[in-house]
Amino acid sequence: MNRLAFLLALVSLATALPAADKPKDVSVNEAQKLIQEGKVLVLDVRTAEEFQEGHIEGALNIDFNGDNFAAQVKKLDTAKPVLVHCQGGGRSGRSLPVLEQVGFPQIYHMNEGFGEWEAAGKPVKK
Repeated sequence: MNRLAFLLALVSLATALPAADKPKDVSVNEAQKLIQEGKVLVLDVRTAEEFQEGHIEGALNIDFNGDNFAAQVKKLDTAKPVLVHCQGGGRSGRSLPVLEQVGFPQIYHMNEGFGEWEAAGKPVKK
């Protein structure tokens, strides 16, 4: 196979492979449904102090502003979609490129944040 044919075959293969969906913003109601169905890993990117004050039951806490956020995220099981949130949507929004690089099959972003989760009367573990 000549070089051009090889490159064309690679391009064809790359475009045929299914790409991960782009991160999807979800409301607290949609997030709760995903959690109840057991479809997602819940990632809380707030500080440890914020997490201790209250969090979604079963959530993992990795501080987005911590020194080793990317390294810790790379250790997560990427077989399941991830639902990420912070307090109001800013930090979790900035975490999306890191989560995309890790290779989760789908990323859900609860962009209204934990503050809205609490305000809506959703269950909080303390």
